[in-house]
Amino acid sequence: MRHDIEFDAEGALLRGWFYEAEGTTGPAPCVVMAHGWSSTRRMYLDRFAEVFAAAGLAVLVYDNRGWGDSEPAPGQPRHEIDPWVQVGDYRHAITCAQNRSEVDPDRVGVWGTSFSGAHAYVVAAMDRRVKAVVTQAPFISGRATYANLARVDNQVVGPDVFTADRRARARGAAAATIPVIGTDPGRLVGLPTRDSHAWFSRARDELDPRWPNEVTLRSLDNYYCYEPAKYLPEVTPTPLLMIVGSEDGLTGGNLAAVAYTSAAEPKDIVFLPGGHFDAYTGEGFAVASQAARDWFVRHLS
Repeated sequence: MRHDIEFDAEGALLRGWFYEAEGTTGPAPCVVMAHGWSSTRRMYLDRFAEVFAAAGLAVLVYDNRGWGDSEPAPGQPRHEIDPWVQVGDYRHAITCAQNRSEVDPDRVGVWGTSFSGAHAYVVAAMDRRVKAVVTQAPFISGRATYANLARVDNQVVGPDVFTADRRARARGAAAATIPVIGTDPGRLVGLPTRDSHAWFSRARDELDPRWPNEVTLRSLDNYYCYEPAKYLPEVTPTPLLMIVGSEDGLTGGNLAAVAYTSAAEPKDIVFLPGGHFDAYTGEGFAVASQAARDWFVRHLS
């Protein structure tokens, strides 16, 4: 019931999977899904997709450009994260889903986790093709998250570092890169928290051995400038479900809870015990996947 797919996103070739809805006849509602900051679709997203498909929902899940099996556009480096480019690619993925005969083009929802959770509600605010949205452990504020991560390893990257990288790239140099995770406290990494290291290490070993543990330096600059919570009040009237880790110290469970209050009805919020990554496995996965499933079934069926 799962098919390999690829589609064009204005020069970037994006690849992923399409899951047929189980137990349905005719065009079905569809959920479009993407992974979080620096991960890939193979890192647990298939498990969520299987839950949705079993409930009669078609699913399209893809790798962001330059990650996993997806290619960047010509001239773009791999392993770079630009939130606005990824928002645009979500919209290309929606179009891809709408053009499939198995999908009802008027019943499409979006699901995102962590960084793509932010994109999901930004897309829902911008694109009225979206009829329901679920965000899991969503990224809320670039500046707040940047400050949180700087406190973790006491390394504050000033604008002069980003400026030097931009100038070098303009002269033809390769994009500067840093590890996503690491154990050397003296080396800059993208995600310095202990739970990030544990989660990505396990996901690489068990699910995606090709994961590169590399991200461009500019990706940090890009997320510092991203303030997606400003779009939350504009999601209405699209139904919004936010799933939040009560002890999320990465994107900030407290930030998500406060941001949720700015969204208008219809909306709901589910709090999970644990941190940022606890929604992917164990009891947290059961709660998060079932809450998302029920939200989509309720609002897309």
